[in-house]
Formats: sequence, C-alpha cells, structure tokens
Amino acid sequence: MATSTTTALRAAPRWIADRPRLTDVALGGGLTLFDAVTVLNHTPAPDGWGVALWAAQTVPLLWRRRWPHAVLAAMTALYLLFQVLDPIPGKIPGPYLLMLGVYAVARYGPRRAALPATALCLGAVTMGDALTGHWQVPQLGSLEPISTTTFVFFFALAWILGSGRRRIGADADRLRELNRRLRAEQELNARQAVAGERARIARDLHDVVAHHVSAIAVQARAAEDVLTDDPVLAVQGVGLIARTADTALIEMRRILGLLSTRERDLAPEPSLAHLDRLADAARAAGCRVAVTVQLPETGVQFAGLEVSGYRIVQEALTNVLKHAGPVDVRVAVRADAGQLLIEVENDPPAPDHRPAPGHWPVPGSGRGLIGMRERAAAFDGTLDAGPRADGGWRLRATLDARVVAA
Repeated sequence: MATSTTTALRAAPRWIADRPRLTDVALGGGLTLFDAVTVLNHTPAPDGWGVALWAAQTVPLLWRRRWPHAVLAAMTALYLLFQVLDPIPGKIPGPYLLMLGVYAVARYGPRRAALPATALCLGAVTMGDALTGHWQVPQLGSLEPISTTTFVFFFALAWILGSGRRRIGADADRLRELNRRLRAEQELNARQAVAGERARIARDLHDVVAHHVSAIAVQARAAEDVLTDDPVLAVQGVGLIARTADTALIEMRRILGLLSTRERDLAPEPSLAHLDRLADAARAAGCRVAVTVQLPETGVQFAGLEVSGYRIVQEALTNVLKHAGPVDVRVAVRADAGQLLIEVENDPPAPDHRPAPGHWPVPGSGRGLIGMRERAAAFDGTLDAGPRADGGWRLRATLDARVVAA
C-alpha cells in the first residue's frame, strides 16, 4: 500500500506537467471561485456585479501560456476598472493577483518584451492608484500600507521566479533534445555496426562458398574424366564431392548462425592455426599443397588479423582451384618485424585444364582480389598478385600488426 502511494506521488508531477491546459483551468477557475467566495463574506454585502468584477481579475489566467502579454494587459485593465468604479467600499486590490500575470509574462512571453511589459503594468497600476486616491506614501523598509514599494517587491519576485523557471524549462528542453539526438546517433551507430558486421559475414560466406564450390567443380571434372576408364575411382570422386558439399553446408550454417539472435554452439573463429583445413580441402581437390608457417609461439595475438590472414589464404587457394586446377601450391606465412607476410604460389595449369564454369563471382571478375585487398588494407597492408614468367601465379600480402596494437 505504501509503495503504491509513493509511486503515485512520484508520478503526479509528471502527470500534471503533461496536462498544462488542465493546470491553467484549475489555477484560473480555482482562484476565480475563491475570490468570489471571499468577497461574498465582506461586510457590508457587496452587489453582485462588484463580486463578478472582483472575481473576473483572475479569469484571464486560463490563457496565460498562449497569450501571456494579453493576459497581463487584461488583468491590469480589470484591476484599474475595479479601482475606478470602487464597487466594494474598503476593498482595495493588491499586487497578489497581478503578480501571477507578471509571472506568466516572464515565464512564457518573449524574453525581450517580458521586462518592459512588467514595467508598463507597474506604471499603470501606480498611476491608477494615484488618480483614484488610493496611493500611499512608500515607507522605507515596509510593505505596508500597499503602495508602489509593495508592487515593486511582488512584481520583482514574480518576474525573477518566472524568468528562472523559463531558464530551467529551456535547459530541460535542451537536455531532452540532446538525449533525443544521442538516442538517434546510438541507433544509427547500431545500424551501421549491424550493416558492417553483415557485410563481413557476407564476405566470409562468399569465401566459404567460392572455395568449396570451386573444389567441387574440380572434383566433378576429375570424376568425369575417369568415369569410363576407372569407375571405382570415379565413385570415390563422387563421394569426395559429397563430403566437400557437406563441409560447405556446415560452414555456411555456422556463418549464417551469426545472423540469428539465438545462441548457438559455434566453432572457433578461423585463424592461422587452422591453415591445415584449407590445405586438406585443396589436396582433396587434387592440388599438392605445401604449407610453411613461421609465427611466434604466442601467435600474432590479434584475432582480427588472424581471421584476415586465414581468409586471404582461403581466397588464394580458391583462385588456384578455379583457374589452375590440380597443381603444386606453396603457402608461406611468417611474422617479421611486426608484420604478417603471406605468400601463395602455384605452378602453371596443365595444358588440357578447363577453367571452372562461370558462377558468382565469375572467373576473371577480380572480386576475389578486391576482397583480399580490402582485408589487407584494413591493417595498413598491401597485396600484390600477378602471373609468373613460367605461367604460374604469385600472390603476396603484407598486414601490419602494429596498427592493431596502436
């Protein structure tokens, strides 16, 4: 019970702040009703029009937020009218109602016009008191009797409170706007991060698919060549194609699993310690692969660098399978002076070699090289690839580990 009451009390200010029109109606209507009741108890009993004129001084407060200067002007006019007509003998309006209009001007009106409007109201009521004979000689250090000193004090208090509340409201609006911009920026950064991660996953997916599909194409061609002469060997090739396809599907599912929000048991991220997997896949397709790795005992220490190095080797072997077929391949990976050096060389294809049939990316499109160059450039590295004099192909990549460390 106590908890619900406390929660309701904490929520009440926000509930009220979200309904400004209701607040204005409660303030203006409540004060008008209160003024009418208090004047009715005046002795002698006042006339009805006098009560109405007295109570009407707070009616303009219903529009204090929308037209604060008009509200102050209307309240000032009603104050002066009551002074001139004097419908209730002995009842003299003080500054207490007008200060609500001054507060509204300082709080909601244009900043430059707030102080002049307050000064004009003060001058008008002072002159009205003087003309109607209600003006009193100010007494230094006292607010009584009601005089110019009293009005100056209460008007100044109302103006200071209204101006201070304006500044607080402006600061709150500014903070809300900054918070909105911050949330928008965070959402944008999150979307960009998701887009970047999806692009990285797409590149990895391309590497996996292209590598295994190229291996399948080479294996299928080899099975086709021996199908008539050696059916047993052809059957073995078909089985190898099936296993390669299964491996491709498994890796694709692992990569696509990163796009799902569900938790999965994923295999460790590829690194330079897993180059044997690539070499075995290329050997299964008929290539004779020699791998030399010279790295510190602690490795290269940066997972992103290892993944990029692994993918470069994978794409290079994929290109060998697509364009050269089953040939001798040499892969060398070493670390030197803070740099990761990768070199992949292959011998020229056999004279009767048929390139892999067109698939995305089509042979010769250069998209594989573009992806490798992007991976190298991400670590301030370089990548050079081109034919050798004997018709083979050489690829050299340099990735700077010191960029990651910095």
